[in-house]
Parts: sequence; C-alpha cells; structure tokens
Amino acid sequence: MIRKIIHINEEKCNGCGLCADACHEGAIGMVDGKAKLLRDDYCDGLGDCLPVCPTGAITFEEREAAEYDREAVENNREKAKRKDPAPSFTGCPGSRARQLSGQKRNPAGKDPVKAVNPDTAQPETELRQWPVQIQLAPIQAPYFDQADLLIAADCSAYAYGNFHREFMRGKVTLIGCPKLDPVDYSEKLTQIIKLNEIKSVTVVRMEVPCCGGIGQAVIKALRDSGRFIPWRIITLSVDGNILEG
Repeated sequence: MIRKIIHINEEKCNGCGLCADACHEGAIGMVDGKAKLLRDDYCDGLGDCLPVCPTGAITFEEREAAEYDREAVENNREKAKRKDPAPSFTGCPGSRARQLSGQKRNPAGKDPVKAVNPDTAQPETELRQWPVQIQLAPIQAPYFDQADLLIAADCSAYAYGNFHREFMRGKVTLIGCPKLDPVDYSEKLTQIIKLNEIKSVTVVRMEVPCCGGIGQAVIKALRDSGRFIPWRIITLSVDGNILEG
C-alpha cells in the first residue's frame, strides 16, 4: 500500500540515537553508527522521531510500504521487556538528555572553591544538564521548565576563567559555534523557547565578528517563538574581559 512513512537521510545522520530512543514503536535502530528504519510495519507514520533529530535527517515520504502492524509492535515490546526489563538508551551516551540533579550545588553567594590552598582548589561544576551542544540538545526536556537559559559560544568558557560561577550558575547551558556548525541555530532555539516555559535568555559571545551569529540566532528565535521574555547579550574580549552586556 502507498502510505506516509519516515525517511532517514544517512548522510545527515550523526548517529546520536535520539530518534531511536523517541520511537516508541521500535521501528528505528542504530546500525553501524547510523539510524535505520528497521521495519516498515513498525512505523506508525506519526513522526515522534522528527522533532528530536538535531540534524534534520528525518523527513516524511509517501511510498509503497507494509501497513502498520500494531500487534507485531506489541509482541516486539513484550519480547524486549523479557530480554531486558530496564530499557537502555540506544544512542551515543554523550547525546542522552539528563538532568544533573544529583550533584551537589553551591548555595547562592557561596564560594564554590572549598579547598584552602588556591593552587589545589577544585571548583564544583555549575552544569545542570546534558547534553550541552545546541545541535544535540532535545527540543523539550524537564530541565527547560522555568529555566534561565544560557546560550554561549563554545570558546567563551575558555576565554573567561570564572565562567561557571558568573554565567552558568543557576542556568541551563547550551553552547555552539556559528562558524564551525553548518546549521541555523535559530530553528531549534525557536522550538525550545516556544515549547518550554523559559524565564530568560542570556547570550555570551566573543568579540570576533563570526561569533555574532549566535546572538542573531537567539534574537531571531525569540521573535519567531512569539514569546516575550527578558534577554541580554554579553560580549567577551579574546583576552577574557567583559566588553559589554
């Protein structure tokens, strides 16, 4: 029969595995580091996998395909439960969405460095979630709810020594490089802002001209999302000083 079914562009697929995790029917699996449609009759054509794909590798197409078989899907689920009662994440561990809630956090206003000797001091991380790359981040996640969002150029944390304490503390952090990543961040950021209750957005960028793209993407995302939330842009110099913001 001719019906709507997903198509996976192997060249665009980065092997993150988010689509396989999102597919409740078990139609998608990871084969040789790439997402594959394993069985046509497992795909219900609803496209739960589309919004989680960070590279846009999944689209719909109409073609000759076996009819969706709900009974076969349920039987496959039961087999999977018997084999492994606790389903495991099937993609790249580095792209699995998780909230780092179990980690001890610093009380507001307290110095994160607990050691007495500054030469051996080990500051605690202020990272609240994973992943941090914009391209790998899911569109919706529990940690986005009521979040203050920090969107930073990935080299800014290296330029500014106190980045965790001054910029990341209390925020959900996403990073990217508009020069090296061949994508338009604004599309995903629009969806993140539109589909979650974001409280504020802070952008940290470098002074170099190409880094302006990350600020432009955020401004466009805010406009396209239709949300009116506080935002600001902080610009750092290459020698680690705050120039404006």
